[in-house]
Amino acid sequence: MTLNFPVILNLAVALGVCFLLYKMQQAHASFTKRVFTGLGVGVLLGAALQLLYGASSPVITDTNAYLDIVGTGYVKLLQMIVMPLIMVSIIAAILKLRDASSLGKISALTIGILMATTMVAAGIGILMAKLFGLSAVGLTATAAEVARGDYLKGHLNTAQAISLPGMIISFIPANPFLDMTGARKTSAIAVVLFSIFVGISATGIAARQPEIFDAFERFIKVAHAIIMRMVTLVLRLTPFGVFALMTQVVAGSNLESIVKLLSFVTASYSALLLMFCVHLLLISAAGLNAARYVKKIFPVLAFAFTSRTSAGSIPMSVQTQTSRLGTPEGIANFAASFGSTIGQNGCAGIYPAMLAVMIAPTVGIDPMTLSFIAPLIAIITVGSVGVAGVGGGATFAALIVLSAMDLPVALAGLLISIEPLIDMGRTALNVSGSITAGTVTSRVLRQTDMAVFNSDAAVNLDADEKAA
Repeated sequence: MTLNFPVILNLAVALGVCFLLYKMQQAHASFTKRVFTGLGVGVLLGAALQLLYGASSPVITDTNAYLDIVGTGYVKLLQMIVMPLIMVSIIAAILKLRDASSLGKISALTIGILMATTMVAAGIGILMAKLFGLSAVGLTATAAEVARGDYLKGHLNTAQAISLPGMIISFIPANPFLDMTGARKTSAIAVVLFSIFVGISATGIAARQPEIFDAFERFIKVAHAIIMRMVTLVLRLTPFGVFALMTQVVAGSNLESIVKLLSFVTASYSALLLMFCVHLLLISAAGLNAARYVKKIFPVLAFAFTSRTSAGSIPMSVQTQTSRLGTPEGIANFAASFGSTIGQNGCAGIYPAMLAVMIAPTVGIDPMTLSFIAPLIAIITVGSVGVAGVGGGATFAALIVLSAMDLPVALAGLLISIEPLIDMGRTALNVSGSITAGTVTSRVLRQTDMAVFNSDAAVNLDADEKAA
């Protein structure tokens, strides 16, 4: 990696954009406006860099390496606060509830909505694959695609070994301290379960040992206040992170590969948009204003789109649900945490369904028969449990579905060149699904603060900045 004049010039422009975003923050421009600015300028700068140097140019590679400090650095800061946020917020929510039945209703509704929407997403994926006539028959493979296919086949045994009972067992935290490091794919849910046990255990001594309970409750309140302040500080960096990530993605995209598989890209985004409309229908059915809802969640979706991490979006998702949508913290944390691992509409719903329909004709199977569609939707729904909320989750979901349907998994490697582009939309839909689950659950249980939802005032994050 060399720091030559073109790279220095590119970084100077990037620093200029960061300074612009900083001045917008100082001028108290709204959070949404700053995120949208970072997103838009990132697209323009990335396109300009690719036009000047070409996607495979060493200048682009070196420039992206430095931009990675901002982009990936921001994502890592978010990942840093995910586990503490989940644990403290859920314990605090249970201490307020002091009611196990309410906890059961929240969990059942949230998971039920996530699983049901994944089933619908699978159906939409099948429909779009049919409408666009997608098929892997006749596609040629480059060396990179062949290598990717070999990689997928190498991980096939891991996917085939997964079962629903085994996945459920993996949710149980044998070592909660290990899960707090995020070491396993199901660490987020394991931390949720451990936090539930801590909260329920604490409420169990409230009557018998009130002094100890009061001391613990005060400790949790202090920890919660500190963690939420930390969340606010990290989220202030969102516009900068979105700008860096989007610049990297656009500058390094292979336009020729995108054009070659344009039909799959178009079909994928058509399915993603249609499923997003399903989310809005659920929001409307819950008696909420869909247009206001979209405006309030846009910054979260923009970050998920550029970062391609559902798990990393958890802090921002929780902040948005509580501060902008009026959802209680307990429900918001359940939805964001479970939604990062269970029932991801994009990665575990639409994508495997489209791949299965696309690959089936290569082995002489008609994908439009009930005998193929029914088991496919069932496998996708069950297989969506435990999909990791980080990059690669869709690939893992595809391996599970294709192997269960006895389809050649190596053909999935044909999409390697457009994987990042599609993954951006899938991740945004995953996060949209988790927020929808939390919002609808809160509304059904009549816990939504409608004054907050209907308010056009700035989100608390902006208020904190003005007071700082």
